[in-house]
Amino acid sequence: MTHQGHEVHGHEVFRTAPFPFPGDRFPEGLGAVVQRTVAEGLLPALTVVHDTEGDWLVGDGVNDPNLPDACQVHCLAHLAEADPAIAETATLPPGHAAYREGPGSPWVVQPFTYGEEGKGGLEGETAARTAGVGAAP
Repeated sequence: MTHQGHEVHGHEVFRTAPFPFPGDRFPEGLGAVVQRTVAEGLLPALTVVHDTEGDWLVGDGVNDPNLPDACQVHCLAHLAEADPAIAETATLPPGHAAYREGPGSPWVVQPFTYGEEGKGGLEGETAARTAGVGAAP
């Protein structure tokens, strides 16, 4: 995925898009790094991150996304069509993450930063809850 665009599943996706989004909806073509378990419908999305660089990450809150082949690039608008709960996170400001306990649970929004290993980041307790993408204070 690049700023210029990248072909995924037959159409181009982009790494970032101007925020806030028109109509509070994910724009067509905006890509995200998504855990395979979520993309394939095996587990629900329990973590959505909009980092300070404008990148989006969607995780299952259970499995380590850093393992080989654990994640793919997907179009957020298509994910939101398949799971309306993901659509609810389109207003998530940069530098924030939304977490939920399970399907049907409300999203809880918190500031987000990538943690350092051994300091509450990828190795910390929060990593299990955030699918290993970083740490929420």
